[in-house]
Amino acid sequence: MPAAPLPPKESNLFKRVLKCYEQKQYKNGLKFCKMILSNPKFAEHGETLAMKGLTLNCLGKKEEAYAFVRKGLRNDVKSHVCWHVYGLLQRSDKKYDEAIKCYRNALKLDKDNLQILRDLSLLQIQMRDLEGYRETRYQLLQLRPTQRASWIGYAIAYHLLKDYDMALKLLEEFRKTQQIPPNKIDYEYSELILYQNQVMREADLFQESLEHIETYERQICDKLMIDEIKGEMLLKLGRLKEASEVYKELIDRNAENWCYYEGLEKALQPRSLDERLEMYEEISKQHPRAVSPRRLPLNFVTGEKFRELMDKFLRVNFSKGCPPLFTTLKSLYYSKEKVSTIQELVTGYEASLKTCDLFSPYENGDQEPPTTLLWVRYFLAQHFDKLGQFSVALDYINSAVASTPTLIELFCLKAKIYKHVGNLKEAAKWMDEAQSLDTADRFINSKCAKYMLRANMVKDAEEMCSKFTREGTSAMENLNEMQCMWFQTECALAFQRLGKYGDALKKCHEVERHFFEITDDQFDFHTYCMRKMTLRAYVDLLRLEDILRQHAFYFKAARSAIEIYLKLYDNPLANESKEQEVNSENLSAKELKKMLSKQRRAQKKAKLEEERKHAERERQQKNQKKKREEEEEETSGPKEELVPEKLERVDLFLLFYIC
Repeated sequence: MPAAPLPPKESNLFKRVLKCYEQKQYKNGLKFCKMILSNPKFAEHGETLAMKGLTLNCLGKKEEAYAFVRKGLRNDVKSHVCWHVYGLLQRSDKKYDEAIKCYRNALKLDKDNLQILRDLSLLQIQMRDLEGYRETRYQLLQLRPTQRASWIGYAIAYHLLKDYDMALKLLEEFRKTQQIPPNKIDYEYSELILYQNQVMREADLFQESLEHIETYERQICDKLMIDEIKGEMLLKLGRLKEASEVYKELIDRNAENWCYYEGLEKALQPRSLDERLEMYEEISKQHPRAVSPRRLPLNFVTGEKFRELMDKFLRVNFSKGCPPLFTTLKSLYYSKEKVSTIQELVTGYEASLKTCDLFSPYENGDQEPPTTLLWVRYFLAQHFDKLGQFSVALDYINSAVASTPTLIELFCLKAKIYKHVGNLKEAAKWMDEAQSLDTADRFINSKCAKYMLRANMVKDAEEMCSKFTREGTSAMENLNEMQCMWFQTECALAFQRLGKYGDALKKCHEVERHFFEITDDQFDFHTYCMRKMTLRAYVDLLRLEDILRQHAFYFKAARSAIEIYLKLYDNPLANESKEQEVNSENLSAKELKKMLSKQRRAQKKAKLEEERKHAERERQQKNQKKKREEEEEETSGPKEELVPEKLERVDLFLLFYIC
C-alpha cells in the first residue's frame, strides 16, 4: 500500500527539501529532512528517507546515501519519487542501465511525470537507445506540444534513426510555428534552417536542399556555409556552369582552401592538362599572394613543365624565407621522378648561392641575401632526412647551424634527424638546446619533453613541463588534471620500456579515465544544445562520441596496458623478500654486508620518497576538498587512487579475466 500523504506542515517541509536540493543547499535540505523524520509518526516516511539519501550522496557520503534510499524504497515501493531518486543515485554512479530501470518503474506509477521522462530521455540518448529515446520524446511532445525542445528532440530521434522523411516533416511543422519576419536574422532560427538542410543532404534530396537554401538565404547567418552548400548541390545536380561561378566566389573569399579548387575543377571539367593549368594560372593572376594556385599544379604536372613550375615555386619561397616549405611539398615525395627533380634543383641552388649569391651562375640580377642559402640548406637537410640519407642530412643541418647558431628551427630539425637515426639521447639533447633559445615557447617546451620521454628521461621531461604547469602542484598531477594525453601516453611507453609496469599502468588508466569523462560530459549538452539550437554541432558531437575510442591516444594507452598485463600474466612479479633470502645464501660475508648496506640505503630512499608522496597526496586532497566546498558542486564520491604498486601486482584471477 502507498504511504499516507504528509499533513500540510510536513508537506511544506518536504517541498523545501526539494527546493534545497535543486538549489544545491544540501545542509539545509538535511535539516528539513531531520525535522520531518524526528516526528515519530513520519520516522519511516519513504520519500523523505529517499531525499535524505540523495542529499547525502551530493555531500559524498555514498554508503549512507544508498542505505537511506533503499530504506525509503522498501517503506514506500509504490512511490514514483522513491524510484526516481533511486534512479538519480544510480546515474550518479554511472550505472545507466540500472538507472533506466528505476525510471521505467517510476513511470509505471506516474506515466506523465515530465521530469522523469526528461531524465529518462537523457539516459537513453547517452546510451544510444534510439528507439527508446524516440518513444520518450514522443511522450514529451504529447505532454508539452508548445515547447521547442519537445519538437526538436523528437525530430533528432528520427534523424539519428535515419528516418529522414519523418524528421523533415517534424522540423518543417516546427519551423512554421516560428514567427520570424522574412528580413530579420535570428541566430537560432538560422541554425534550425541549416540543420533542416543538413537532414535533406543526408537524405540525398539535392534539389530540395538547393531550393531550401535559396529560399531562406537571407535569414541564415553563416553566409560561407550557404555558398558551400550551393556549390556542392549544384555539382550533384549537374548544373556545372552555376557551380563554377559559386566556387570562383568561394576562392575569392579564401584562396588557400584546396576543397574549393577541387570543386571548381569538377565544375569546369578541363579536357586537357593545358586547360587545367590555364585555370590555375588565371586564379594566380587574380590572387598573386596566394600559394595554393601555384602549389596545386605541382600535383599533376610532370617532366619539363614540373621542373619549370617547381623552379619558380622554390625560388620565391627560398627568397622569402619560408620554414614550412618542405612540409608543403612533402606529399610529392611519392614520385621518384619528382623527388629527383627537386633534389637536382635545390642542390644546384646551394652550389650557386655559395659562390655567387644567385640561384644560378648563368643569371644576372640582384644577389640573394645570406638567409636564402640558410633556408636552402634547411630544406636539403629535411629532404635527405626524408630519403633516409641521415649523414648527408646532418652535414647540411650542421652547415646551417654553423652559419646561424641562434635559429630554433635548425636545432629542432637536428634533433628530428637524430631521432630518425635512432639516437634518442642525442635527439633529446639537441631539442633541449632548441628549447633553451626560447624558454617562453610552450610548443618547443612540449616537443623537448616528448623527446626526453622517448629517450626514457621521465624526470627530465617532468621538470621541463613544470615550467608551464601550475605552481604549487607537481607537473604530473597538473598535466593529468589538464587531460594532457600526449604526455601521459608517452610517459606510459617510457615506463614500460624501463620495466616500471606499475607506473606505466597508472598512466594508461589515467588516459582511460579521460575518455570516460569525455563520454560522460555529453550529459551537459543533451539539454543545452536543444535549448540553444546548436543542432548541427550537437549531432556531430554524438557521432564523434560514437567513435571516440578510435582515437590514437586511447589506442596507444590500451595497447600498452594489454602488453603489460599479458607480460605480468606470463611472468608475475616475484616476492622481493623471498628472492633476497635465496640470493643471500650464495653470498660471502663481505658480499652479504655490501648487499645489506645497499638495501638499507634503498629502504631509506624509498621511505623518504613515500613520505614525500604522502605529503603531496594530503596537500592535494586538502586542495580538492576546499575546491569542492567553494564550488558546492554535486559529487559522485572520490575516485579510486591509482597506486602503481597495486596495479602491477593484480590478482591472478583479475589478470586472467582481463586477458
